[in-house]
Amino acid sequence: MNTILNPLYIVVSWVIKTIHSLLSPIFGAASGVSWSVAIIGLVILIRIILIPLFVKQIKSQRALTALQPHLKEIQKKYKDDRQKQSEEMMKLYKEHKTNPLASCFPILAQAPIFFALFTVLNGIGKNPPIAHGVLTQQDVVNAAQAKFFGAPISETFLGTTSGNVKIVTVILIAFMSLTTFTTQRQLMVKGMPKMDSSNNMMLQQQKIMLYLFPVIFAVSGVNFPIGVLIYWSTTNLWTWGQQFYVIKRNPTPGSPAYEELQKKRSAKNPSAAIENIDGAEGSVIDPEIKGQRQQPNKKKKKKK
Repeated sequence: MNTILNPLYIVVSWVIKTIHSLLSPIFGAASGVSWSVAIIGLVILIRIILIPLFVKQIKSQRALTALQPHLKEIQKKYKDDRQKQSEEMMKLYKEHKTNPLASCFPILAQAPIFFALFTVLNGIGKNPPIAHGVLTQQDVVNAAQAKFFGAPISETFLGTTSGNVKIVTVILIAFMSLTTFTTQRQLMVKGMPKMDSSNNMMLQQQKIMLYLFPVIFAVSGVNFPIGVLIYWSTTNLWTWGQQFYVIKRNPTPGSPAYEELQKKRSAKNPSAAIENIDGAEGSVIDPEIKGQRQQPNKKKKKKK
């Protein structure tokens, strides 16, 4: 397994070491700032690389939204035949080149990198520290001494008796779970079109993710080194900000955010037709607002 993942260990450790080497002259080789910022820099680099995948995710989600009426028809038509219902749904997804699991792609893409980072930081926490990738023995010794708010970045909640380490890990785990919940809730409240909640597969999936993912992070977080918690908290914050920007500037047609944007545009320029976003149809607009202002009729004066 280590042989298969060794290229990832090299990449992850190289990025961390490169950023750390740039910060070491300023903060010191064993500084928590140097190592923490190196981990945050790794997150930023990964998320920039994943932007095309995020765009694909958004397009897939919007395609699924557009297919909801067809999916409901299939569910109604084959309500007594689950197998036929699934076959027709998969056929519909294939025809429109979309995937109901696309929302999980960014998380799945990060999973190998996350595991590699976990292994690298877990090696730092060993006694004596174990080097992975391009990190030297001196590097892991310095990293083992690095602290984040007084807590070694290689420590875990379950692997320590230090009260300070437990406090820092609990705060990071809570932040990690909270950002996961608020990101998903932001999508459901602002970014999704209003749907009939009865027998709506997409909405049901979103609700499961709303509550399941924060619980997974909370339960599994007690086993993560502080450095991994820093990584995951940072990537969650990035996801929240990225999604906030998309919902505000380019919302899904039919969503509350889309309606708000249309109202703002209409208020700023009531005499112009509102442009459609992504080629989708906009909301219904009053003819008097959409067109030119109607001139008042002048009464003809009677000739004397």
